Amino acid sequence: MDPQPPSPLLTAALPRDVIHVFWHEGMLDHDAGAGVFDTGFDPGFLEVLDKHPENADRVRNMVSILRKGPLAPFVSWHPGRPAHLSELLSFHTAEYVEELVQANVAGHRELCPGTFMNPGSWGAALLAAGTTLSAMKYILDGNGKLAYALVRPPGHHAQPCRADGYCFLNNVGLAVQLALDSGCRKAAVIDIDVHHGNGTAEGFYRSDNVLTISLHMNHGSWGPSHPQNGSIDEVGEGSGFGYNLNIPLPNGTGDEGYAYAMNQLVVPAIQKFEPGLIVLVVGQDSSAFDPNGRQCLTMAGYKKIGEVVRKLADMHSEGRILVVQEGGYHVTYSAYCLHATLEGVLNLPAPLLSDPIAYYPEDKAFTVKVVDSIKQYWKECIPFLG
Repeated sequence: MDPQPPSPLLTAALPRDVIHVFWHEGMLDHDAGAGVFDTGFDPGFLEVLDKHPENADRVRNMVSILRKGPLAPFVSWHPGRPAHLSELLSFHTAEYVEELVQANVAGHRELCPGTFMNPGSWGAALLAAGTTLSAMKYILDGNGKLAYALVRPPGHHAQPCRADGYCFLNNVGLAVQLALDSGCRKAAVIDIDVHHGNGTAEGFYRSDNVLTISLHMNHGSWGPSHPQNGSIDEVGEGSGFGYNLNIPLPNGTGDEGYAYAMNQLVVPAIQKFEPGLIVLVVGQDSSAFDPNGRQCLTMAGYKKIGEVVRKLADMHSEGRILVVQEGGYHVTYSAYCLHATLEGVLNLPAPLLSDPIAYYPEDKAFTVKVVDSIKQYWKECIPFLG
């Protein structure tokens, strides 16, 4: 669906950028079931069980707010597509892809805690991967500079050889590899999901062509499917040493703390690296009201992050940004926070939506100390930042 022309009022007040949104409703077919939060466990004594947090409703609202909300005039819609199995091999091993194919044949399998392959899941995962590849190709072909892959199931925890954290296929990793294979010399990934982008980091851990930066809750490893800690000393190996940058932030960091981390850590790293393309990995589970995170971002914080990334892209990558959807599990507030993020990416001067629920008190003092210590560590240990 193409957008209607902006109203005269909006045209007078705002720039004429458009963000190209790639979406396919077949991604709604993934159903991870119900239970106690994300476990799939029914203890037998609860009247009402949770839908799995990664459910279709959260994404239905993201689609709806972009179609019907005030950002609609700045959105151009494009169809998604399923990835071919051969495309998956640019990031994932053949053995792991075959494991997913066989899990789909079985009809139901828990690949790791909280990550369920049910009927419809594999088709949705292929659509998420292919839709993200289509969004990246749209940018690479010069058809637009701002694209958003509105996809589920999420992908940034999926490693080359294993599923993890609700993720089957690493949509970001596949898209970044496509950019490299298409002649992009250097790409940067900025991941603001509340959880460490471990799968993407693992995929490029030995590469100096991709700078992966993850701002996340300081949660550490959560088991065999997620062996990475997301700590500051996981910096890459071999030629990739120094090109994986983790920013584990204290619980409750908030808008001001995230802004400080972006300006003190992310901005200098991107300026040094000078990528030809930026991928912004968004998860609204960093919000103040998400059931899966405790980082206390509000709409204002998300908009600011979008603005910072847009400025970096204008300076270093000819304005080219691919935004890829990951987590975000508050069914309504996640859509609002997405809207705010894209307002920032579009460089809109003022919010088009007011925040319906946020005021959250914050104190950035501890976060400032953490960020300053990370900055000092990078200065001493990361060669390209020295």
